[in-house]
Amino acid sequence: MNTFGRVFRLTLYGESHGEEIGVVIDGCPAGILIGIGDFALDLERRQAGAIGTTLRQEPDLPLVKSGLLNQRTTGSPLTISFKNEDVRSEDYLDLQLLPRPGHADFVAHQKYGGFHDYRGGGHFSGRLTIGVVAAGVIAKKILAPILIKATLLEAGGSKNIKAAVRSVLEKNDSIGGLIECRVKGLPIGLGEPFFDSVESLISHLVFSIPGIKGIEFGSGFACARMKGSECNDIILNREGKTKTNHAGGINGGITNGNELIFRVAVKPPSSIKLKQRSIHLGTGKAATVLIKGRHDACIALRMPVIIEAAAAIVLADLMLLEQKIRRVKR
Repeated sequence: MNTFGRVFRLTLYGESHGEEIGVVIDGCPAGILIGIGDFALDLERRQAGAIGTTLRQEPDLPLVKSGLLNQRTTGSPLTISFKNEDVRSEDYLDLQLLPRPGHADFVAHQKYGGFHDYRGGGHFSGRLTIGVVAAGVIAKKILAPILIKATLLEAGGSKNIKAAVRSVLEKNDSIGGLIECRVKGLPIGLGEPFFDSVESLISHLVFSIPGIKGIEFGSGFACARMKGSECNDIILNREGKTKTNHAGGINGGITNGNELIFRVAVKPPSSIKLKQRSIHLGTGKAATVLIKGRHDACIALRMPVIIEAAAAIVLADLMLLEQKIRRVKR
């Protein structure tokens, strides 16, 4: 439910307005050098502050509670937590029985009988992705020198991202975005056919990130408009180098040594400053909801580092499964 991975396993815990958010990472090799400063860059990329992002400002200082001694991983579970300090739970009082369109409020109320934490989305909140990013920092260290880079290609259907964000802010609305992730330096042979294909595993973790609505590998949906003679990647040498990369670095669910490429579609944030129709769960009657609080107009702005982390976590797990990485790093 809240756990992912087989050797390199992570468990997320916490709620948006609870005391803390955190992640427990099991299966991390011993001996990896980790300093608190190693988390700074990726955590900063995830933070708000740019135009179009939430006004909620959390310090996001990682506290490593276990699994680290003298700045080296011990091989036991790593527990990393982040305090929630800038919360305004009163903004969500009206939402206990008034579900926001596009959010998990309605299904959470039905599934958990009204006992769920409704403040800021509770356990469904994008706030929990900070645990994914923290685990991604560790995974990237495990994978080095393999390089993972995700980029926001467009927002609201426009490559002029800043202009698109400014425009939607004037309308009190929100927009989505398209993110591309590229991985260089992967060995041949990661993944398994069918259920544990590289595409299946990456998609599993990527779709667990709130707001993700689509994913494609290589040329993706464009392949549906190609002929086989156009889509096939011609093999150029015994190392598996191909002339094109429509497959996105994967054949038969297994990495082929070429660059792994995938793109994800991020939906517009559901919390907008416009009146919307909903239903009151107490009376069963139609109602109008005007969402309070501080929210992103475009969550895709802060999403690339989260997508990188998801890819790194999956690939670190696969590398450990294939014994490409030792359980003790010196």
